[in-house]
Amino acid sequence: MKPIKVGIVGCGKISGAYFKNLKSYSAVEVAACSDLDLGRAAASAEEYGVPKACSVAELLADPAIDLVINLTIPAAHADVCLQALEAGKHVYVEKPLAVTREEGQAILAKAAEQRLLVGSAPDTFLGGGIQTCIKLIDDGWIGTPVAATAFMMGRGHEHWHPDPEFYYAKGGGPMFDMGPYYLTALVAMLGPIARITGSTKMTFPERTITSEKKFGKTIQVETPTHVAGIMDFHSGAIGTIITSFDVFGGAQLPRIEIYGRLGTLSVPDPNTFGGPVLLKRHDAKEWKEMPLTHGYTDNSRGLGVLDMAYAIRGGRINRACGQLAYHVLEAMHAFHDASDEGRHYAMKSSCERPAPMPQGLVRGILD
Repeated sequence: MKPIKVGIVGCGKISGAYFKNLKSYSAVEVAACSDLDLGRAAASAEEYGVPKACSVAELLADPAIDLVINLTIPAAHADVCLQALEAGKHVYVEKPLAVTREEGQAILAKAAEQRLLVGSAPDTFLGGGIQTCIKLIDDGWIGTPVAATAFMMGRGHEHWHPDPEFYYAKGGGPMFDMGPYYLTALVAMLGPIARITGSTKMTFPERTITSEKKFGKTIQVETPTHVAGIMDFHSGAIGTIITSFDVFGGAQLPRIEIYGRLGTLSVPDPNTFGGPVLLKRHDAKEWKEMPLTHGYTDNSRGLGVLDMAYAIRGGRINRACGQLAYHVLEAMHAFHDASDEGRHYAMKSSCERPAPMPQGLVRGILD
């Protein structure tokens, strides 16, 4: 397959995994990178053997580039995506798709107008861990799913992240930061969400940075930092989720569990690609660790880009598609809206459950 030429916009902390992994995929060629800090783009180009470091405008104007990977901060996601689509490029963006629903809708509308694909992180659900869970559910190991729980409990990022301010700005918080991993995994396993309710709070109106770069700086918190919600899935399952930056961990809580009529499935951390996957059937006394049925179990960030490259060449929909990302974006806002307005929120969007990954893949080859 002729490689899809890719340009990366944003050479910050997360970009390293993309540069490294995409270099190992023959279906993708990273042809250029850019950043507001041109020195940082040049350093990334040199480190990862990228032919060209340039401005965002130059990258978007390059006719050789087919796909733009948008790794900017969330507040810039929509603007860069829309510029890329307007320039005739497919676009893959880090999570979340956008900050607001209106921005997300504008991205999907522009992509449809231009007949281009949109993809969005997370792509962790394409890894061997969650794909094994999907297969176990589809093969009936736990029977019809009845309910699910999901927990992301922590203290926030100001104690380790060098630039943690955006986690506490509008469009940040635990739901918008980590919710995409959990909600995308749940939709991949159980299908789309029909109705949501939730409660939110902001426990600490100020945070003090204790990481080295900005030690002692105070952050004004602009978004809820503890979000609890309930989801009614179209499939009939009921999900419960808590995401928090306000607690000192939840050592006894699972990341995700799926409860079926015949058993329970313990799902691995949705921020990873591997296992373990644990199963407890109704007729078993103990939990059993299940062998992983799919590959890509290491840190495979960029797998969604590889799948998108095959989708572009093959004329199919990509698995980590814009419709899935928008459904998750709407759901994240729905928890906040339901809390603010004291009501259930009926989801306006839906999406197809992503197609399962094939088994027995050779690394770097999907179709």
